Amino acid sequence: MLYYLFKYLEELGVPGARLMDYITFRSGAALILSLFIAMVFGRRIIDRLQKMQVGEIIRNLGLEGQMKKTGTPTMGGIIIIVATLVPCLLVGNLGSVYMILMLVATLWLGALGFADDYLKVQKKNKDGMSGRFKIVGQVGLGLIVGLTMMLSPDIVMRQNHEVTNVATNEVEQVIYESQDIKSTQTTIPFVKENNFDYASLTRWMGDNAQTGGWILFILVTIFVITATSNGANLTDGLDGLATGCSAIIAVALAIMAYLGGSVIYSSYLNIMYIPGSSELVVFCAAFIGALVGFLWYNAYPAQVFMGDTGSLTIGGIIAVLAILIHKELLIPVLCAIFFVEDLSVMIQVAYFKITKRRTGAGKRVFKMTPLHHHFQKPGNAGIDALIQKPLNAIPESKIVTRFWIIGIFLAVITFVTLKIR
Repeated sequence: MLYYLFKYLEELGVPGARLMDYITFRSGAALILSLFIAMVFGRRIIDRLQKMQVGEIIRNLGLEGQMKKTGTPTMGGIIIIVATLVPCLLVGNLGSVYMILMLVATLWLGALGFADDYLKVQKKNKDGMSGRFKIVGQVGLGLIVGLTMMLSPDIVMRQNHEVTNVATNEVEQVIYESQDIKSTQTTIPFVKENNFDYASLTRWMGDNAQTGGWILFILVTIFVITATSNGANLTDGLDGLATGCSAIIAVALAIMAYLGGSVIYSSYLNIMYIPGSSELVVFCAAFIGALVGFLWYNAYPAQVFMGDTGSLTIGGIIAVLAILIHKELLIPVLCAIFFVEDLSVMIQVAYFKITKRRTGAGKRVFKMTPLHHHFQKPGNAGIDALIQKPLNAIPESKIVTRFWIIGIFLAVITFVTLKIR
């Protein structure tokens, strides 16, 4: 809204109105606004949730300090959603298909998570919405994002090409195609020019190879959104864990969006140029501010939990951001914490079922899953698990801090992979 007001003032020749033309200015404004909304209005939302007695239902898993969290207000993800949406509506370019898709993704998964939390509160149990309904919602968003990227004329790219000196075998410059193109190319580490085309896997389809590439891309989009959203949901088990890790990931994606949306920086770094994608930096800034503001209340000891309203949403937002800037194949590195949490649960369930079928008594690989709970349990505490270390339980705050450090390390590694060819 303010974006269009400043555009109008610019046409009238008002001094300073051109500030809204700069991504850096609008991103800074979005960050400050979201941080202010999350910290000031967040307190009021928490008080309101307490009055409504929207408290977290805690199962006794024998973890230190766990039962003290009973009754802590949940559904705090509303704070993140509001603090992200309002700045985007104020300073974002609502004519950008990238911004529109991010707003749709936020509202879509926010509504899905809210419905799940509401059912939990109503039923007074931890079951909430059936898992299959969550999957349907996530698949639906994947279809929306994938089909929009396939059909929208505003979502294009320019492929980068290296000009190499034959004598020295060194890259002299990076050039881009003169025309914007629709393409199923994406970024992949460890290969020349960092580009991979999904259509290369469907060449056997002949003239329909490009269509096959888009179908494959949509399937990957659905998988990435579902896996990342559920991974963030599982990671949200300790105070500040999912919030802090997501903020680190969002900063990395903001940097990638800014670099990929600038032809100058794209050329310098030899990465694909995505015209118009720099608008995502404004959304990222608002998202980062919302997460940091929420962390003010969610850090140990938490005054509010985000619930599925927040965890499903932030995971989905991260996935869609990565897909829109063609970095979805870097997600396994950047969001490795989410996927390890996912994987730990799948390994635990599979091993338990296999051993129960073979021996009649199910065994475990970890002391407890998701993985962050494994570190809260002391070793040799009567749990028949393959991995007993660490033998002493680690305090919750230390586990969270160490996961944040790992998240920072993974973000750095993600950038480094782009230069390893």
